[in-house]
Amino acid sequence: MKFQDYYEILGVSRDASAEEIKKAYRKLAIKWHPDRHGDSDRAAAEEKFKRINEAKEVLTDPEKRAKYDKFGQNWEHGQDFTPPQGGGWQTMDPDEFASMFGGGGGFSDFFASMFGADMRGRARTHRRYQSRGADVNADLRLTISDAIEGGKREFGLGTVQSCATCGGTGELGDHVCPTCAGMGRVRGHKTVEVKIPKDVRDGMVLRLRGLGEAGQGGGETGDLYLTIRLQGDANYRREGADIFADVPVAPWEALDGARIDLRTLDGTITLNVPPGTKSGQHLRLKGLGLPHEQGGRGDLYAVIRLAMPENPSDKQKELIHKLKEAGPAEVSGGARK
Repeated sequence: MKFQDYYEILGVSRDASAEEIKKAYRKLAIKWHPDRHGDSDRAAAEEKFKRINEAKEVLTDPEKRAKYDKFGQNWEHGQDFTPPQGGGWQTMDPDEFASMFGGGGGFSDFFASMFGADMRGRARTHRRYQSRGADVNADLRLTISDAIEGGKREFGLGTVQSCATCGGTGELGDHVCPTCAGMGRVRGHKTVEVKIPKDVRDGMVLRLRGLGEAGQGGGETGDLYLTIRLQGDANYRREGADIFADVPVAPWEALDGARIDLRTLDGTITLNVPPGTKSGQHLRLKGLGLPHEQGGRGDLYAVIRLAMPENPSDKQKELIHKLKEAGPAEVSGGARK
């Protein structure tokens, strides 16, 4: 393998100070972070990123840098080499590292390959690194049937959690944590249970305390702001704040009139179906729709649909045949020719 000049990799002189090395490292780490590159050149970016971190790992360690300056390519084996010497060491602040990449994980594999899995469990706590976790915004899509039924619903949510390896500090010993890459947080997934409000409306925002991103260094967890998105379903459709509900009625109920139990956002109510009601007719129930943001509520429209019993008896079938024989038997309307 071709000799890797760590000073050349970082673009610094051999007498560069610790601050100059750190500054050069930050700039290159941002440029070559694998998540900034597409699938076509991600492998190359990962390799470059690994070399940058290897160079930083050696040149920020006084003992390793001294050996490297003395022995060069063979610094691990002790064969003599005499380039100019440098010095100084300063660990990169995890907050600064996190601010460069904006949270998340994604490079634990090659960090682990560089620093070794035996580093786990040696986390140090730095109170000055503590910060409150970010608030999270997410959408919860509910059907109107779900909203009417009420109760509680579960949904999955992508999360950013405190790194269990380093305890949220971003460091293990004198190294960057390989699991979270120095950010103190890792991505995960959890299930959240939400109680559906009785006055639920499209666009309503629910605040769920402590369900946002984990704080850094053991800091307070942020909040989850959940926006309700109401959607129509097989039985209920919405137009603005108005709800259109399909209501099946038997032919004799439409002919003679009936009182039918109907599920609404306000619970079960009784719908009066007038005698002679036709299929497709809209019966308006004022103020039983969805809440308006500016106050008040839309309406609920019961859309009558003629339907037969699911399992008609032999006697009912016989009477239906007699109804046909009594004529006229033709019907028209809608898409029927």
